[in-house]
Amino acid sequence: MDSNSRDAAERIWNCWQNGTVMDDLPEDLRPVTRIEGYAVQAHLATLSDDAVFGWKIAATSTDGQNHIGVSGPLAGRLLGERVFQSGQMLTFGANRMAVAEPEFAFRMGRRFEPRAEPYAQAEVMDAVDTLHTAIELPDSRFADFAGVGEAVLIADNACAHEFVIGPPMPEDWRNTDLAAHPVEISVVGGGTHVGVGANVLEDPRIALNWLINELRQYGITLEAGMVVTTGTCAMPIPIGAGDRVMADYGTLGRLEITFASP
Repeated sequence: MDSNSRDAAERIWNCWQNGTVMDDLPEDLRPVTRIEGYAVQAHLATLSDDAVFGWKIAATSTDGQNHIGVSGPLAGRLLGERVFQSGQMLTFGANRMAVAEPEFAFRMGRRFEPRAEPYAQAEVMDAVDTLHTAIELPDSRFADFAGVGEAVLIADNACAHEFVIGPPMPEDWRNTDLAAHPVEISVVGGGTHVGVGANVLEDPRIALNWLINELRQYGITLEAGMVVTTGTCAMPIPIGAGDRVMADYGTLGRLEITFASP
């Protein structure tokens, strides 16, 4: 299966690099379980020239799960070559999902290795170094991403595409009710979507704990210094070339990105 996983990853990777999509993987290469999906995803990281920056969580709300046709959250790798800083100008390219998502992103201060016992939320939160504003720009390498199933979407890196990380939030975030905290994302001169942290598995901290235990049970280590972005707090906002996108977390900070004009 490992050679099949590598072959599947190379097909996905080529689509990602070329801005193209496929209908599905050939049947003999198609993962059917979550563990097979993660095996393909692991090969994607070896095809990159850059290190894994961290992890993302897709489908952290019922609406998000229905949107991509899955039964629960999915984990994906954030590749360093696809990570940008607040204020940078990006090229829109061939992003077919064409949305931006405001997220809470945790940078971890210690590594979490696979083990039999689940990690408790208090243990996970004690290991957080900093919390950041973030915008995720997801996409898929499959034409009908809502119809291929969760194992294939995990292989597709949980629809990871590009990621923008902002500065650390004030340390007082630890005393903030992140579930109730409002988050706003807008396109300058266009629309605005408002949400709260509770839209992410009821609390971004719960989502972080889910991610670490998802990796744990599939034998994957989360390294110290990695960032975990926990899913969109507001309805994803449509974006396009030439747009300036802003995510506002009120007292916890803000960030913005601009897409080059066509």
